[in-house]
Amino acid sequence: MVAAGAIAVAGAGLLAPAQAAESDRTGPAERRHASPPPKQPTATGYGGAVATVDADATAAGLAVLRRGGTAVDAAVAAAAALGVSEPFSAGIGGGGFFVYYDARSGEVSTLDGRESAPATATEQRFVDPATGTPLAFADARVSGLSVGTPGTLATWAEALERWGRFGLARNLRPAIDLAEDGFVVDETFRSQVEANAAIFADFPATAELYLPGGVPPAVGTVLPNHDLADTYRQIARHGIDVFYEGPIADDIAATVQDPPVRDGATRNVRPGDLTTDDLARYEVIERDPTLVEYRGRQVYGMPPPSSGGSTVGEALNILENYDLGAMDEAQALHHYLEATALAFADRNRYVGDPDVIDVPLDELLSQEFADERTCLLDPGAAAPKPVAPGVPDGDYGDGCTTAPDPAAVPDEGSTTHLTTADRWGNVVAYTLTIEQTGGSGITVPGRGFLLNNELTDFNFTPTQGSAPDPNLPGPDKRPRSSMAPTIVLDEDGDPLLAVGSPGGATIIGTVLQTLVNRIDLGMDLPEAVAAPRLFQPNGVNTSTEGAIASGPLGALLRDEYGHSLATTAEIGAATGIEFLGRHRLQAVAEPVRRGGGSAGVVLPRP
Repeated sequence: MVAAGAIAVAGAGLLAPAQAAESDRTGPAERRHASPPPKQPTATGYGGAVATVDADATAAGLAVLRRGGTAVDAAVAAAAALGVSEPFSAGIGGGGFFVYYDARSGEVSTLDGRESAPATATEQRFVDPATGTPLAFADARVSGLSVGTPGTLATWAEALERWGRFGLARNLRPAIDLAEDGFVVDETFRSQVEANAAIFADFPATAELYLPGGVPPAVGTVLPNHDLADTYRQIARHGIDVFYEGPIADDIAATVQDPPVRDGATRNVRPGDLTTDDLARYEVIERDPTLVEYRGRQVYGMPPPSSGGSTVGEALNILENYDLGAMDEAQALHHYLEATALAFADRNRYVGDPDVIDVPLDELLSQEFADERTCLLDPGAAAPKPVAPGVPDGDYGDGCTTAPDPAAVPDEGSTTHLTTADRWGNVVAYTLTIEQTGGSGITVPGRGFLLNNELTDFNFTPTQGSAPDPNLPGPDKRPRSSMAPTIVLDEDGDPLLAVGSPGGATIIGTVLQTLVNRIDLGMDLPEAVAAPRLFQPNGVNTSTEGAIASGPLGALLRDEYGHSLATTAEIGAATGIEFLGRHRLQAVAEPVRRGGGSAGVVLPRP
């Protein structure tokens, strides 16, 4: 086997652990310093492509493609590597949503690998029994209560069984090498540790991994994760049953039920109730993708319990009524913001786990419903927020029908997204997460991975007055998500592009704005990804990156259209792939956000 660290990857730099770290298990003080592998945000060529937030992960995916793997093999290899080098956003302690285009059949499929609540969960899960009030978010997050049954590993196994060429063991090899030899810490990684240092310090297994010597690792430090390398080896050797029914399952359940807090910690870390039975019962679910037609293209997305496909799809259906390309930039962005707010109002009211509640998905995605919602969009002025949800009952055309009790529901989190394509034209858009940056903060001792805090994506208490809340906790229920892995087919039904992003609720805005930029506003995909962003989740304020907020465009949106802009450092961190014709591919990642992403192709050609 050729180690992933020995392969030069066009557009992704080199993984060179032999130059960066000794392979023996040295202590933190002995770890050498090195330059991180270079990142390239755009790569064009042939033979397959990978785009992720991390050069090591992109290299892992490309190495698999070069050996004849499919887009699914590459996605799993890259995702496993992200579990090493991007562990605060993704890993086998979390879950995600997987969208796949099959070149042979022309069909799009999705896998729901979302975390699920324990069988004992109730609507009162995040209510303090002593006071009857909801827990503070930080208290809920850093607890066993927040941990759902992880779905990531089961998603990898299911995807590979259906569409992979190699087995899980072979696709884990690059990540095993990376975990054993170490990766080079960059500024983004160091700052994420620093932001979570107080939490990580309270859990000895987490502190041992990410606070060497009691402090965040310095930029340039080569950081191995030997425990995770061993865990991956066990999974490679014995299959995923060792995780869901074997000794790793025992360790996960024990960690959740009795969180291993350091002696002397003052933090109240509440125990959870996840059991080995919950782990053994977990299943990945194949669901029909969402589908809307936009400007003649077919836009496929992830269905509930993700709200990504339905909300992006509804907003596109609303925007279908307008010629955005004929508008100036401020006008086009105003319409984008108002359509997003309307779609979010319906998302908040109606979307949850479809196996538990009745989600009116067909109506939410119907053009007729979107046309009725369009009557609330004033082309010249922002509506007061929050706007009211619609009534997706199939009876349209009687004016601007709305439901009572509008609500703006917060949804924060940190995820990661990767996009892959292979020489045969198969495509993967895969968004995976452990929720907050750093998840629950709790590492399974001896196993090398953080546990998610995904169950905090449930609403803690009802949010919509007398209307039923679709997103309260419940037994075996999957919390609503905003993840929006998206694949777009052209007018002939061939793949045009795939895109996705991390960022909690802002994922929906990032994907939607990228599509509008690319399809309506004349940008190529690198420009569409790099363009300044703003986001309106049906709240009083519109989150706005500084390039817009402090410039003339922001002034127009404020003064002429009445938007209330709140400046934020950055929104999302997208990756995507576009098919340029004649088997030529363009892989695209962020040039700056989150320290920049990494795009690569198998055979680079300008």
